Amino acid sequence: MLSTKPPPLAERPAARSRRGPRQAAGLLGGVLFLLAAIALSLAVGAKPLSLGQAWDGLFHADSAAYTVVHDMRLPRTLLGLLAGVSLGLAGAVMQALTRNPLADPGLLGINAGASAAVVSAISFLGVTSFTGFVWFAFAGAGAVAVLLYAVGGGRGATPARLVLAGAALNAALFSYVSAVQLLDTASLDRMRFWTVGSLASAQGYTVVRVAPFVAVGAVLALLLARPLNAMAMGEDAARALGAAPGRARITAIAAVTLLCGAATAACGPIVFVGLMVPHLVRALTGPDLRRLLPYCAVLSPALMLAADVLGRVVVRPSELQVGIVMVVAGGPLFLYFVRRPLSRAVTS
Repeated sequence: MLSTKPPPLAERPAARSRRGPRQAAGLLGGVLFLLAAIALSLAVGAKPLSLGQAWDGLFHADSAAYTVVHDMRLPRTLLGLLAGVSLGLAGAVMQALTRNPLADPGLLGINAGASAAVVSAISFLGVTSFTGFVWFAFAGAGAVAVLLYAVGGGRGATPARLVLAGAALNAALFSYVSAVQLLDTASLDRMRFWTVGSLASAQGYTVVRVAPFVAVGAVLALLLARPLNAMAMGEDAARALGAAPGRARITAIAAVTLLCGAATAACGPIVFVGLMVPHLVRALTGPDLRRLLPYCAVLSPALMLAADVLGRVVVRPSELQVGIVMVVAGGPLFLYFVRRPLSRAVTS
């Protein structure tokens, strides 16, 4: 018996026409949220400032708030922007690459590799500066990426094999990090603040040195939108559409290594940003990475800065590190995503 329903292709133009205004409104709302988060990040702290005082401190050298804004608040805000963009884009790329809606930058062990290298540098070499952290973080992330690619099957790697190899590497590396922290009590205090994940120690030079790596990683991630869209339909379909799955995987791992290495070196391992934001965005944009990635680049730093501002407020006059706030906020949301029907997965 023939169905009276119109074919799916006949529904798509109408669905797209309805989704267009909603996506534009969502992007505008995301930009406004980001601007509000930036303003609050400049104004809120141990010495509260009004928005007018923060504005004067940002642009007028003779303002009483100039030193507070430029020496403390502005580097922290810019670092939050860079780290948020890095983790949001990395999470979206990882979910598309592995076809796993619960993937985040830590799933494949990239964050763990960066963390293990930095903790080793702190404990065994006495490294305490960001200049040392960043190169060790990239070395650790890069080494894990190469090992992951080899263990996962090289050019024949599949999403399932990458996830399994990443989970094993992730568990082993974080066990190593915990062991080093327990055995080296002299370095424990130096590690503890970094491993929690924080923006509080941001300096201007940190932002300047992180920015190029984030820029290159972000460009690579955005260029992956079309090939990863094609790969979502399967390897054979992707090749038929002109995509090269092996090259796309290598590029994706390189992008995630740059993004996660930079964010982890500067702020420590901050979790859940790369998990939550792509899920929230996908409900608005659908699975098309050409729309999803720009949304993530706007909303991820907004979420990061909002969490950082919340951490400054809830336990005044002290503050909670942004990594702790993200864990508290992200845990319940992670459980919600786990319980959701698989029909809402990333390949839907």
